[in-house]
Amino acid sequence: MTERATSATPIGAGLPQPAAGPDAGSDQPGVPRERVSRLLQQHGALMVLAVLVAFGSVAFESFATTGNAASVIVSSAFPAIIAIGMTFVIISGGIDLSVGSLFVLGGVLAAYASPAGPVAALALPLAVCGLVGLVQGLIIARTGMAPFIVTLAGMLGVRGLMLAVSDEGATTYLVEDPIFAALGQGGLFGLTWPVYITVVLALLGMLLLQRTGFGQNVYAIGGNEDAAALMGVPVARTKVLVYLMSGLLAGLAGVLNAARLSSGVTILGIGLELDVIAAVVIGGTLLTGGVGGITGTMAGVLLMGVIQSLINQVGNLTSAVQQVVSGAFLALVVVAQRLLSKAQGIN
Repeated sequence: MTERATSATPIGAGLPQPAAGPDAGSDQPGVPRERVSRLLQQHGALMVLAVLVAFGSVAFESFATTGNAASVIVSSAFPAIIAIGMTFVIISGGIDLSVGSLFVLGGVLAAYASPAGPVAALALPLAVCGLVGLVQGLIIARTGMAPFIVTLAGMLGVRGLMLAVSDEGATTYLVEDPIFAALGQGGLFGLTWPVYITVVLALLGMLLLQRTGFGQNVYAIGGNEDAAALMGVPVARTKVLVYLMSGLLAGLAGVLNAARLSSGVTILGIGLELDVIAAVVIGGTLLTGGVGGITGTMAGVLLMGVIQSLINQVGNLTSAVQQVVSGAFLALVVVAQRLLSKAQGIN
């Protein structure tokens, strides 16, 4: 579901507006088209997901099994956690390229600190990844530098920090605390705890976007930053908070993944930031900012997981095919979003 700000003061609110009675718009031919366009943008990913699941269930016997469904959901939990933070960033008109590096750094630091106990394994990576997000947010908010450049530098710097901690990737730290390991491996009904954590975080993200002033500020900044500033929106503070959130969630995903693997694997996270951005955009969040939502993002993440699962069902296709299909699908979604935005009068 793609949401838009509902309580922020609209631009041009002081200008005379045409009267809107019970039948307003009933004789306007453009209204039905706008409604259909909005519906497709809000729920398009969910519709495509339903179609692909139905197709896979008919075409492949092993697709519609409990084991395969659990595999897709569990593997999607980690990018979904990162995608929640990325949704806030993109809605605000920004981008965060550092999340893939923060993901692997969080996992390495969690495994590194695990001998000191589960609290240390959680606290150290979250503190470091949160600090990186905070610094990036401050630079973007206070200097006006492009988020692409700032987070690109962050991506490279964080990757270098991870290599320094792991002796250029030669040392793989093992998770030695059984309580911490259970955080990523235990669960209920065939699903691990990271899946339930993802659901809780997604619900909190929805509430934060739709039911708080902070969420409305995020939408307002992404829609028109200058107008938001004139309306008294704390632009700098809001930007800092969304990048802090993105860093924390990327680190948390890495922590949970380290618990699942019982080690801090150093070769993960390469290109993950692009997969996460693709899932958010596929879910209906506009790269230009101001429009988007957590529900659509979750559908986008699951859709990419289902596409990968369908490709794996064929059996004789390589992982490169999945990348080609995902790239082509993303390109189609971006074009479709542009056309739907024009139909709704969104520039």
